[in-house]
Amino acid sequence: MDQIHITGGQPLQGTIPISGAKNAALPLMAASLLSKDSLTLTNVPDLADIDTMVELLENHGVTITSMPINDLGLELTLTANGQLDKTAPYDIVRKMRASVLVLGPLLARLGEAIVSMPGGCAIGTRPIDLHLSALVQMGAQIELKEGYVHASAPDGLHGATIRFPFVSVGATENLLMAASLAKGTTILENAAREPEITDLAECLVAMGADIHGIGTESLVIQGVDTLHSTDHRVIPDRIEAGTYAVAAAITGGSLDLLGVRSDHLGAVIESLTKAGANVANGGDTLTVSHPTGHCRGFDVISQPYPGFPTDMQAQFMALMATADGASLITETIFENRFMHVPELTRMSADITVHGGSAMVRGHRALKGAEVMATDLRASVCLVLAALAAEGDTIINRVYHLDRGYERLEDKLRAVGAKIERVSV
Repeated sequence: MDQIHITGGQPLQGTIPISGAKNAALPLMAASLLSKDSLTLTNVPDLADIDTMVELLENHGVTITSMPINDLGLELTLTANGQLDKTAPYDIVRKMRASVLVLGPLLARLGEAIVSMPGGCAIGTRPIDLHLSALVQMGAQIELKEGYVHASAPDGLHGATIRFPFVSVGATENLLMAASLAKGTTILENAAREPEITDLAECLVAMGADIHGIGTESLVIQGVDTLHSTDHRVIPDRIEAGTYAVAAAITGGSLDLLGVRSDHLGAVIESLTKAGANVANGGDTLTVSHPTGHCRGFDVISQPYPGFPTDMQAQFMALMATADGASLITETIFENRFMHVPELTRMSADITVHGGSAMVRGHRALKGAEVMATDLRASVCLVLAALAAEGDTIINRVYHLDRGYERLEDKLRAVGAKIERVSV
């Protein structure tokens, strides 16, 4: 088991390159199942979740070649031109919720899929009923038994008008891929608008899909018979960029974040500015600084894009724990995403949870402690708190970090953090 040891109190100064977005790369990899031709993806982050998706797709019969790109990222070429296995087994799917994204492509191309119910971070139930009910509207027959989704469409999928009762990123991605090969026109209403969905849609169009309304809440997909080969570059990770932006503010430092898409970070930049950080946008570089590291408290509500991202809620809680004044942080996306609160309180944070809201009374005296990560974003929240805290912090169960942050210790060490990974 690895631990991360951090000695806090060092203002971070320098540049950090931003990796490709994990949450964009995973559905793009699943899209390879839609075509017998090769899909080449560049700027893929080298992460545990990517390894899991590689394992899953190879289990289905996809041939994958991987090549490192300079110091960061991978180039993957995925080819699904052989005999494909229709089953996504529990042993792989349990590791990562995004595994369910093979359901739509397998069903659309093969007419059948058997997919284990998904796993991942323990931040809420996140049921896949929206995926399944929408596929039924497109002609699929669904049966749940022994922990598996058995889906079939013996006559193929057909177009339908589907209105999601609430915004779901995963359901939008799954249905977008399935509809690309369905017969007729599919309309997805109240679709998620996250940049990762736009990235997927643009890649599908490059493969020959007919998709309109990209970037809006209404996607219109005219099914085609086949998709073909393309090369596609994964967008930069807006959550990684936001995390390091908070690192600059919470330590009283100044960081240049390289290779960002500032247009994907509107709500995060607005929130940092409200907190008193200085944010300057220069092309694909975002510069974030704060003279003292003690921001102003303000209220945050997580919302679907383009609102404040739920994946930044924990990081901003660490920032607000060191701010001047009180902040109310309200989580509206997942019902169990405050598991980092007890660990922050071990570091002397003053936080009280009431249902879906957390009252954070900021102060300037976080203390180093031994803490335990509970999920991906909670783990990096503890890293941020440790960077600002007095003394030493030991973070356990850091395998969560390896799922979503490429070379985190190296990137932070390069800008002055006292951080190391220790095997125990």
